[in-house]
Amino acid sequence: MKSYWRNLFGCNVHKLQIDAGFTCPNRDGHVAVGGCIYCDSRGSTLRQKGELPSVAAQIASGKKYYKPHASKFIAYFQTFTNTYASVEKLRAIYDEALKQEDVIGLSIGTRPDCLGSDVIELLNGYAKKYHIWVELGLQSVHDKTLQFINRGHNFQQFLNTVNALAGSGLNICVHIIIGLPGENDKDVLTTAKTLASLPINGIKIHSLLALEGTVLGEMYKKGTLSMITKEQYVSLTVDILELLPPEMVIQRLTADGYRDIFLAPDWAMNKLDVLNSINKELERRDSYQGRYYKGKN
Repeated sequence: MKSYWRNLFGCNVHKLQIDAGFTCPNRDGHVAVGGCIYCDSRGSTLRQKGELPSVAAQIASGKKYYKPHASKFIAYFQTFTNTYASVEKLRAIYDEALKQEDVIGLSIGTRPDCLGSDVIELLNGYAKKYHIWVELGLQSVHDKTLQFINRGHNFQQFLNTVNALAGSGLNICVHIIIGLPGENDKDVLTTAKTLASLPINGIKIHSLLALEGTVLGEMYKKGTLSMITKEQYVSLTVDILELLPPEMVIQRLTADGYRDIFLAPDWAMNKLDVLNSINKELERRDSYQGRYYKGKN
């Protein structure tokens, strides 16, 4: 991402993580309860400590910490579903972020079933002046997997949302997970090929993590869940990169955080080692992103 930001804006840009107090329809009963089987229910560290600081205060704190390394910032609304509110409430929250000095855009984590036409219209308005990313949690294109992990939406809903966002001036980033229960290598590569054919701009990839306090964590502790190995993850990640468009922005290849509730796999917490292993595998294959990309449909 560093080179992407520098090429686009001519300076170092950093994403500041924001918890604006949202919840999720997959938790509050609107769609389901309990959330996805892998999801940490606690929210951000700030939320765990008590009353959340304002959006402006969170940005100010983040800027103070990262200012030596970046001159511009993206407000990253990360915790839970950050379009799950009325348009009026969303406008007030996003406006507060964009009014802060040196904030040049937003990155908004959300679900495919929480982007109605009114919310998309709001985001389109921001995109005329600011750099806006919409980050869609998907994890897999396979409905059997989405049902098993309790996503609360299907793949067609995701497609409908991508089509509604496409061509609007908004940047679309999709999150996927490697190592989901019941999926084999072919399933993972089908997800990659499908996303490669769609009008999306970026992708985040990471391995499945077993965390304390989650359904998945309980499965792991009971011995009913096997975790992907580092070697499998690295090989599949490179397979995916070879299938994606060369211009697609790779926003993430590993997971961050969760150390206080992390259960498995052990190798996933060594981010630098995983990234180095991916680069070495690309070199071993003499390969690159987009090597086997077949073009859009």
